[in-house]
Parts: sequence; C-alpha cells; structure tokens
Amino acid sequence: MTVTRTAPDAGALGLRAGDLVEVRGEAEILATLDERGELEGLPFMPEMLAYCGRRLTVHKVAHKVCDTIGRSGMRRMERAVHLTGARCDGGAHGGCQTACLMYWKEAWLKRVEPGGPPERGTPADPAAAPPGAAVPERRDGSFAALGAPDPAVPPGPAPGSAVPPGSVSGSAVPPGPAPGRRLLPLIEAATRKEPGPDGEERFSCQGTEMLRAAPSCLPLKDVRQYVMDVRTGNAGPLFVLRALLIGLFNRVQDRSRRLPGWLRFRNGMRWGFVAGRLTGPTPDGALGLRPGELVRIKSKAEILATLNQDRLNRGMGFDEEMSRYCGRTARVLSRVDRCIDERTGRMLTMKSPCIVLAGIVCAGAYTVSCPRAFIPFWREIWLERVEEPA
Repeated sequence: MTVTRTAPDAGALGLRAGDLVEVRGEAEILATLDERGELEGLPFMPEMLAYCGRRLTVHKVAHKVCDTIGRSGMRRMERAVHLTGARCDGGAHGGCQTACLMYWKEAWLKRVEPGGPPERGTPADPAAAPPGAAVPERRDGSFAALGAPDPAVPPGPAPGSAVPPGSVSGSAVPPGPAPGRRLLPLIEAATRKEPGPDGEERFSCQGTEMLRAAPSCLPLKDVRQYVMDVRTGNAGPLFVLRALLIGLFNRVQDRSRRLPGWLRFRNGMRWGFVAGRLTGPTPDGALGLRPGELVRIKSKAEILATLNQDRLNRGMGFDEEMSRYCGRTARVLSRVDRCIDERTGRMLTMKSPCIVLAGIVCAGAYTVSCPRAFIPFWREIWLERVEEPA
C-alpha cells in the first residue's frame, strides 16, 4: 500500500515571485518523500539534484496549473513554486527535450534573506532571453541548447547532475549528488512506469503525474486564484483582469458550439481565433535552422494556411498562445526531436525536428494566467530567416 506524504501547513513559506530561496540538501529532501519519491503526489526528479544547496529566485508561485493531459482546465496546486532557470534537462528521462519548468515544493526550499552575495552559477533561463538576443555561447564556440550540457564542463559524479539548461561560459558547475546516499536510487527508480503492452519503455515525471499532484479542479469563477496571482507577484492586476475576461469569453464560446451555426460568434472559436482549413496532408518547409540563427515568426494568416482542421501541421499543433508571437523576431535556441507524451509516458520521436526559440514561452495570457511557462515547439515552415543586424 502506498501512502501519499503531505507537507504540514505550519512549514509554509508564503513565497512570492522574486524571493530568494535555497534548495535544501539531499538528506532533508529525502525526509519529505514517500516510497515513490514524491511529496503530495509530486515527484522529486533526478534532474533536480543538481540544484541542491543552490540559491535561486522564485520565478512564479505554482498555485495552479493547466491540465495538458485531460484538458479539464485549471487545477489547484498546493505549496509549490517555479524557480528561475530551473528547467528539466531530460537527463534521467531518455533525453526528453520538452524542458519543463520544474515544480518545487516549499518543503524542499528554505528562504534566504535578501542582501547576501549572489551565488555563482545561478542558472538563467535561456527560453526567457529577450527576443533577438544572442544565445549564450559556450567555451567551445557552440551555442547552448535546452537540455544539452556544456562539453567543456565536467559532468557531476552521478546521473541527474548534468549542467542545468542555460549554463553559460564562466558559470560555476552545480554541486553533484553526494556519493553513497539513498536519494538517487529512489528517484531514479521512479522515472519509469510499467512498460507498455509491447514492452515499450514508459517514463514518469512531474508532467505525467500532474493530475495526482494537482488532484482538484480550479473553477474559473473562483476569484481567489486571481487575488493570488496579484498578491504573489505572478502577474500585474491588468494582466490578470485581461486573462480573466478572456477566460470568460472562451467559456461562452465553448458553450455556444451547441447552438446552430448562425447563432455562433466566429463559429465558437476561442480568443486568438486559430482555425486551420486544410484537408489531407499538410505542407513541409524545412529550412535546416541551427542554434543561434535569427528568424521571424510568420504572420498568423501564413501559419493558418499550413494547418489542417485539427490545427496541426504534420502532427504538431499551433494554438492561440503561440499566435501572440506572430511577427516577432527571435533566435533559434535548439532543435527538438524527442519529447515525452504526458498522457502515456511514451517517448515520441519526431520525423522532422521542431525549433525552440529564445524568449518565446507561454505567458498564460489566454489560459487564465497559468504560470507553467511552457516552451512552444515551432515547425520550420512557420519561420523565416532574417538578416543579422548590421
């Protein structure tokens, strides 16, 4: 019988965006975990070990999360935050390149008073770099990509201790896991599910277990979430108000699809109004982009012309949040060809790689201020090269 461990409310830190925290040591974190390596259903993953003992700032408070598995809307998360730059490098999960912003329970952190000297090697989030900014260059002259350790920096002494995404020239190597401890075997074993019917390897991570970590739905009408967004510094009042109004609009649009077509507004589409029209195969447009190249995201009309009626181009989706960046210029951060399917835990291998762009993340503007900060994948046909500025 598995018992889910719950963090006591008395230990709540009441964190806000921008607060400085230190990730607790392995022994302290181990004491919070159940036999599955979880706290309140949320796994502590091997990729997180590299941050033990490090100081980072709170990016956002993860009091809610969008459901990308069952599409049930927003779900409630308790006592968790996202830390700036702390994205999963996939090292213990088959090289998955989704680069999720990891969840940290408050029990795994301790508050650090401001004013102390900053710790060397605090990671920067390469996906959050300003659009058009140069991708960090490594000592070997290559460009840093999400989930790819710097070959000039010796790796830690055990799996899960790879250099975090965004490590740049001159940054300190994060402390590796201490030898001989009990935490790594526990959480490494938890990275795999039972194999599929055909014996296919299946993975378990924070993304695949999100419905257990956030078991209750968060209704749109629950105004406390919007107060929490502002109070924690996740977003400003105007951003939250706009996201709420868009959420209400989307709710009306969803229900309007039951009505006759002539009574619907724009056929019941959600705000952002993304609709593909193609039937049959969708077009390809390989550019052979490499990390560091400067590109422009094509116009929305140009991208919609490549989508089928399910808003897919060769199986890759384009959504309303992505449409906000149409016309923007950004640098290629990495090429992606592997990611875990959160519904099944299977590793998906793409026939043609997708592109990750620096500075382009889901801001939650159309998803009720969700703080999850997903990194979108872009088909090359949705992009075009631009000349480097003089």
